[in-house]
Amino acid sequence: MALWIQAQQLQGDALHQMQSLYGQHFPIEVRHYLAQWLEAQPWDAIDLENQQDEFKAKRLLDGLIQELQRKAEHQMGEDGFLLKIKLGHYATQLKSSYDPCPLELVRCVKHILYTEQRLVQEASNASSPGLGPVDGTPQRYQQINQTFEELRVMTQDTENDLRKLQHSQEYFIIQYQESLRIQAQLSSLASIPPAERVQRESGLQSRKSTLEAWLTREANTLQKYRQELAEKHQRTLALLRKQQTVIVDDELIQWKRRQQLAGNGGPSEGGLDILQAWCEKLADMIWQNRQLIRRVEHLTQQLPIPGPTEELLTDLNATVTDIISALVTSTFIIEKQPPQVLKTQTKFSATVRLLVGGKLNVHMNPPQVKATIISEQQAKALLKNENTRNDSSGEILNNNCVMEYHQTTGTLSAHFRTMSLKRIKRSDRRGAESVTEEKFTVLFESQFSVGGNELVFHVKTLSLPVVVIVHGSQDNNATATVLWDNAFSETGRVPFVVPDKVLWPQLCEALNMKYKSEVQSDRGLSEDNLVFLAQKAFSSSSNNTEDYCNMTITWSQFNRESLPGRNFTFWQWFDGVIELMKRHLKSHWNDGAILGFLNKQQAQDMLMSKPNGTFLLRFSDSEIGGITIAWVAENPNKAGERMVWNLMPFTTKDFSIRSLADRISDLNHLLFLYPNQPKEEVFSRYCTPPNSKAVGDGYVKPEIKQVVKVEFSSPNPEPSPGNSFMEHAASPTVNQHNNFTIYPSMNDSMLDTEGEFDLDETMDMARQVEEFLRQPMETQWSGQPS
Repeated sequence: MALWIQAQQLQGDALHQMQSLYGQHFPIEVRHYLAQWLEAQPWDAIDLENQQDEFKAKRLLDGLIQELQRKAEHQMGEDGFLLKIKLGHYATQLKSSYDPCPLELVRCVKHILYTEQRLVQEASNASSPGLGPVDGTPQRYQQINQTFEELRVMTQDTENDLRKLQHSQEYFIIQYQESLRIQAQLSSLASIPPAERVQRESGLQSRKSTLEAWLTREANTLQKYRQELAEKHQRTLALLRKQQTVIVDDELIQWKRRQQLAGNGGPSEGGLDILQAWCEKLADMIWQNRQLIRRVEHLTQQLPIPGPTEELLTDLNATVTDIISALVTSTFIIEKQPPQVLKTQTKFSATVRLLVGGKLNVHMNPPQVKATIISEQQAKALLKNENTRNDSSGEILNNNCVMEYHQTTGTLSAHFRTMSLKRIKRSDRRGAESVTEEKFTVLFESQFSVGGNELVFHVKTLSLPVVVIVHGSQDNNATATVLWDNAFSETGRVPFVVPDKVLWPQLCEALNMKYKSEVQSDRGLSEDNLVFLAQKAFSSSSNNTEDYCNMTITWSQFNRESLPGRNFTFWQWFDGVIELMKRHLKSHWNDGAILGFLNKQQAQDMLMSKPNGTFLLRFSDSEIGGITIAWVAENPNKAGERMVWNLMPFTTKDFSIRSLADRISDLNHLLFLYPNQPKEEVFSRYCTPPNSKAVGDGYVKPEIKQVVKVEFSSPNPEPSPGNSFMEHAASPTVNQHNNFTIYPSMNDSMLDTEGEFDLDETMDMARQVEEFLRQPMETQWSGQPS
């Protein structure tokens, strides 16, 4: 069912909330008549913080205007006349409002659709309490909403009791004034004759005694009412604090944890709209109860009655101020984190948001937010409330920003768009710690008041750990520090403590998350892949997954100590694989064409049972970011014997010259991708189409092809021996029967003793050929026409 149809069925408070979403900024009639179109547009595909997406937003705005105009033109008859004028007016109004800032339209519509969806889900849950979560809404969300309803009832009940107390106290004061008037009359009796005085004195004394007895009883009753009211406030505040703990210490902390894992490639942390709605409800109820407590205080000051109530009210005041303070300081959060690997002299952005800013009207006097980079030690001192003397560990340019209120969404946030780390001051490192293991954090702080300067808040929040680099070559190791911290940090830790060792399955989860995210694939690391990684990490030969379940891996094993016999660490090797895959081989991985995580012996065992020409792709053990082709063929030096050959690994540099699919297509002795797929079925759609178009102006078009200088027994022998050769495109100025020798074939074998092909020299020579062929024809071959 369409969202708008469901939204129209809302009732009561939910209906009022839905209606309040609309106004001059976005009329409800536009939502009604363009419901299907609005819900079909890719609003979520636009990043509100990315100015480059403004063009997409502009297209959506233009589409909205066109749809409104088209809808207006189709209105016919007497009833349609007014609607035609109204829709045309709305089209003009929206174009005028959002044409200067189309991203604001996207922000507005996203907020509307998200809120409607939330209200519909909440209404569905309320109507089906016994059926569990509806539309994916978690059970805990229902519990939070039920608690809010309970708090609303308790607050309303307290307010009713306060009103009764006020009426009783007002009547008490009137009667007290009456008793004072009687006392004054009794005092004036001395001036009248004794006979009359006795008669009147008797009546006044009787009225006075009766009234004083009533006042005494009523004073005790008022004191009792006050006591009961204070106790009700205590229960309400206790439930408010409990609800705040659930929202701030559970839900918001979980959101922050998801945000941290998203830095490792985990799923998006999700929007903040639901959390903001809860926090605003909390702020509203806390503020209501604070005002009720102050009204009780006013009543006690107006009519002091000795008793424990005054002390109770003092405690209540302190408690409610503490609750609102905790809420405000906890909801000053970083919506968009700065990059966790931060390069100096490079622009970066971040967004901070105050979830209760709109509800507390903080935007009426917009506060300024300042960003400072501080060290791990300074962050520890800050959380201990130690005086850091405003120290920083570097200088950030453009580090001040005023918080802006977005009326359409009700959000108060500060967008730092062009910050840049000018310099960094490093601390003394411990032991074997490198600069890429040193953690910093960006401190965001602000100060503002609420309630007419009644309460002043100084709020601070720390970013996720940041590793500062000065050169791109440090990115690999810095990423390792960030991945380990994001994956294994614990909630509420001392900055930025992480365990030095973790269980291998925990690291597997982090590596798989990172790999799937970077390669942008649903095909993650299989159990066999993880066993291969375990063998590499622990220098083990076991193929049993369970052997590694209880093993721990240390940070040093992960990215400080080199692998045995290598000059790189486990992470550096794995990150090299990620870089290679995401730059050149994503499609092949997603197709399942790359097995990848195999060693040379495993590849040999798998291929020897297959026909000649069967090949597979595996990651190089010896080179970072390398992938090699292993294939089975006859041994040219020994008739009847088969062997597995391995090409020298290809790297990113090689694939920037010629793609993997083209290279596999070039090698005619490669016939079947393991286990038995014809290579054309797998790779042909990725191959570069042949260039048959003639090139004029005296130039010929070169083409580099992969050739292995070994004779293999296969149905399709190689065209000619050599490292590479050029195919000349047809040209009217070149005789097609001519064969040009660009460079002589090398006599030495291109395969080393382990069967590895040396590609580097081949590529160098190929580049020389390209440069040679770029020269005019007359300088290449004399006698040829130019």
